[in-house]
Amino acid sequence: MTLTASHRPPLVEEITAKLRVLIHSGEWPLQQRIPAEPELMAALGVSRGTLREAIKALAHSGMLDVRRGDGTYVRATSEISGAARRMYQDHSEEHILEVRVALDTQAARLAARHATAGDVAAMQELLAIGRVAWLAEDYSAWARADWDFHVMVAKASANPLLHELYASFGVVFHADLLRQQRRGGFNGLPHQGHGELLEAIAARDEAAAVESVTRNLNSCAEWLRE
Repeated sequence: MTLTASHRPPLVEEITAKLRVLIHSGEWPLQQRIPAEPELMAALGVSRGTLREAIKALAHSGMLDVRRGDGTYVRATSEISGAARRMYQDHSEEHILEVRVALDTQAARLAARHATAGDVAAMQELLAIGRVAWLAEDYSAWARADWDFHVMVAKASANPLLHELYASFGVVFHADLLRQQRRGGFNGLPHQGHGELLEAIAARDEAAAVESVTRNLNSCAEWLRE
């Protein structure tokens, strides 16, 4: 057996990984400013140059936003989310919806196959929260519950990669929901949408779950074109 020497990752990569964990874990919340350079240098035991290289790498990936004269803010919780956010800024609502068709149909199909009783109960609770928020005209809370429902469906798919990909679009899809709500005639509580999907998942009916998602998103596409 041939042995090769193990190499310690370069310091910048090590510090980048540590900062990434702080962001991904939520210890540094989304949209909040991270600690100042002197505090981070002392805590990590690194030079200003090393710290700045690590921050630059995470800013390039879309996770951090360096604002000159103001500080550095958390922009996204993962590289995937950061990349998605940058890409979606340049695309229309129709393009966003077309991507959702691909993700939502597969998530629904797999959720109908793998969802647990706990998953179904969590989805029911999120629908109830969304209904209360909509009727109270708390549209931000409604959009959050609506998005959390979709993420729960992706999680119930039992495919961690699909769940991660879906969750990475959260900031963009959440903003898109709020844009839709502000347009006249929008109804945030149609049973033909989430209610039917949940029933299909609970019944383990993959075809009905996919049909529900497809019908709902096609309806959204038609509404956007009007």
